[in-house]
Amino acid sequence: MKAKHSRPLVSPKTTSLSESVIREMTRLADRHGALNLAQGFPDFAAPAKIKAAAVKAIEQDYNQYAVTWGSPNLRRAISEKAEWFNGIHSDPDKNVTVTCGSTEAMMATVMALADAGDEVIMFEPAYENYIPSTILAGATPKPVPLGPEFGLDEEALKAAFNRRTKLVIVNTPHNPSGKVLTRDELQVVADLCEDYEAVAVTDEIYEHILYDGREHVSLATLGSMADRTVTISGISKTYTATGWMVGYTIAQQTLTNAIRKVHDYMTVCAPAPMQEASAFALRLPKSFYSNLAKSYQKKRDFMVEGLGDIGFEFFEPEGAYYILADFGRLSRSDDTKFATSMTIDCGVAVVPGSSFYSDGRKGRRQVRFSYSKKDSTLEEAVAKMSRYFSGKA
Repeated sequence: MKAKHSRPLVSPKTTSLSESVIREMTRLADRHGALNLAQGFPDFAAPAKIKAAAVKAIEQDYNQYAVTWGSPNLRRAISEKAEWFNGIHSDPDKNVTVTCGSTEAMMATVMALADAGDEVIMFEPAYENYIPSTILAGATPKPVPLGPEFGLDEEALKAAFNRRTKLVIVNTPHNPSGKVLTRDELQVVADLCEDYEAVAVTDEIYEHILYDGREHVSLATLGSMADRTVTISGISKTYTATGWMVGYTIAQQTLTNAIRKVHDYMTVCAPAPMQEASAFALRLPKSFYSNLAKSYQKKRDFMVEGLGDIGFEFFEPEGAYYILADFGRLSRSDDTKFATSMTIDCGVAVVPGSSFYSDGRKGRRQVRFSYSKKDSTLEEAVAKMSRYFSGKA
């Protein structure tokens, strides 16, 4: 006899979540042999010296658990890099926690700091893991729309803050738009956090991918924000190693202690040999970072010209490696149908724009392109799209 259940078998928290649309588009691309401009991972090799450091670490038998909150060598390297690049002073033993990627860093941070009854502000369009992290923590997401050209809407942000505001998630350079928040925009966030005693959680994973001489500003360096900011970054994007799953948080000791407890029970530690290789990567010469930005600016310029000629409309990225494009001049389909057709019929996979909004009606005329790809991949993608859309004219 089949048992009857009077209560749900799964947590109600999961019913409002969906699987990652970005990863689903990768699966669709793989099934149909499409060029993957959906998921933000490079299709070119990581630097040889970084790979050699990983192999060396394995051969030196860094193959068992590392210290839960990160190997001492890596925490020192993170602290050194944050000092010279971000202007953040930190004690590697008290303020730095190594996580299994920046996604786990975000999840562990939100779960450690937010509770039921708290509100977590994030800017929309937003990377897709911010709202799930908030829901799984039991807190309430409070999306705030960005203004024209994805700039900070000061009045909308002020209206969103209240006595229940516990965290505000800030992503700069921004995924999916490529916007880089200015010092003045970040100062608005800082002032509100101080007024409402809220904590800022900054996703700075694209901090080294900046264009046209722009400056990356870490919120933790403004005023007294070092005491109420969790800075998140990682190895994946800068060092072409998205599969290494090494991220980190930097925060004052009370915040760090809470994050470490959640991280400990969530994942124990990031992969030990990858931690040692990451320490090597973080100590590369400064010329590595300037060359990285130049390389991506070339890719951005190519995609901006190519997509513009095809008929897409978009904000020109100031950082990161994404373009959020409006396809209204090319099709009357919604974003999901358009992205599916792009993948199957055109052979170029993209991400539906609605996946970056809490309200599914938004982003219905947008798709996101990732250009963290070989030049030859981008050239082939633009050629495919040019043929596809010229044939539909």
